[in-house]
Amino acid sequence: MNSDRQRRIEQRAYALWEAEGQPYGRDEEHWHRAAREIDAEATTSAKLKRTSQRASQRGASHSNGRSPPRRKEATA
Repeated sequence: MNSDRQRRIEQRAYALWEAEGQPYGRDEEHWHRAAREIDAEATTSAKLKRTSQRASQRGASHSNGRSPPRRKEATA
């Protein structure tokens, strides 16, 4: 397991345990919940990064300051 990920899970699990009043015997529940939350954050972050990169690439393709040409509408 990635040591940074493990450290983040440990911190989150500890925070969950404290927030729930430090219950005895629920360490695995807190660990798994923390792992799911950390993984969900990583997935969301990666998606946002890809979206941002695509937007930047689209903006760079029109770097001459002009808008892309508009499509002509068909007249009937």
